[in-house]
Amino acid sequence: MRRIAVIGLGYVGLPVAVAFGKHSRVIGFDINEQRLKELRNSHDRTGEVATAELSAAQILYTSDINDLRQADFLIIAVPTPVDEANKPDLGPVLRASASVGKALKRGDIVVYESTVYPGATEEDCAPLLEQQSGLKCGRDFFLGYSPERINPGDKQHTFTKIKKVVSGQTPEVLEIVAEVYGSVIEAGVHKASSIKVAEAAKVIENTQRDLNIALMNELALIFDRMGIDTQAVLEAAGTKWNFMPFKPGLVGGHCIGVDPYYLTHKAEKIGYIPQVILSGRRINDSMGRYIAQRTVKEMVRSGHAVLGATITVLGLTFKEDCPDLRNSGVVNILQELQEFGVRLQVSDPLADMDEAREEYGVELMAFKRLQPADALIIAVAHADFRKLSIDEIRGLMKDPPLVIDVKGIFMRDRLEAAGIRVWRL
Repeated sequence: MRRIAVIGLGYVGLPVAVAFGKHSRVIGFDINEQRLKELRNSHDRTGEVATAELSAAQILYTSDINDLRQADFLIIAVPTPVDEANKPDLGPVLRASASVGKALKRGDIVVYESTVYPGATEEDCAPLLEQQSGLKCGRDFFLGYSPERINPGDKQHTFTKIKKVVSGQTPEVLEIVAEVYGSVIEAGVHKASSIKVAEAAKVIENTQRDLNIALMNELALIFDRMGIDTQAVLEAAGTKWNFMPFKPGLVGGHCIGVDPYYLTHKAEKIGYIPQVILSGRRINDSMGRYIAQRTVKEMVRSGHAVLGATITVLGLTFKEDCPDLRNSGVVNILQELQEFGVRLQVSDPLADMDEAREEYGVELMAFKRLQPADALIIAVAHADFRKLSIDEIRGLMKDPPLVIDVKGIFMRDRLEAAGIRVWRL
């Protein structure tokens, strides 16, 4: 039986460690001591794993590289973000590789789950493993790649219930990787023909979603100029059996707004300039600014002075019912609104206040402390917001009331019947 270690215990790594930890002892490695302390107390601040599951899993939580020597199947599941210029930042995965390299032994298998561009595992990571270990890749130790498919906040499509793509450096390694993952994945595994194929599969999964959302966002921009309600159009078109149910909105998080840049970066390196993918990215990245500008226009039309006005924004995380703040599209709304000299009140019941302050300089307010505002932007469709009554919504605003319902979570006719001006994407 292979002895498992998981490097990186965030949204991706922790569910992996817990799944294996239900069957045998797992080494859980992370450099964040506060995170390790919380996990030892069976608390997962991301909300991905329940306390009971954490308590039941056999996991040694550690930041000591020497503990990794106990394992011979090492899974690297650290973040792979983009920088301010939207260039892939392999820093975390390369640092993790260097750490693992110091603990490598002959016969070990290193499997990457982090999103990378095709070729990165063998071309960028393997040399670091060799350098730190003094061993030869493909002879003394071996590589695998099994792209993560975690959807933060999704309690239905969890780690063990999503079919797992696996790959290995050799046919023999592929069989081992498939067997290890197959021992915990209820949905089964798909054996990719190579590591590069598995890497490419990962980046196009989210690139496809990004482009479909970009199409909906572009349609929303067009229909808004025509004075047509986009939600009503999608409801009508959705009655056809093969119409795909994508909706316009803000694109953020650790995958959809990031993965396409890994593919386009690699494409540009080999001499091809992507057209469609980058166009979709530009549309999606611009939506926060568009929503902010549209808010200001609606305020003017409602008779509100913009300079010095108060705007309340409900929601800061990148998606509903999830505490993840990474690459939140709401931040683009806030930054654009600040250019107009308004006062912002931001409230999110799931977001961590310290993280919001540290990452974005946003001071979150408790919902009950919000003062009546000139405009209310419902940016994230958290369950707490969806449950608000019309009276509660009305109480958050001055006269005349204005609601910017980004996700279209409320019945427009009911709000308008209550005298509330409504704009939605």
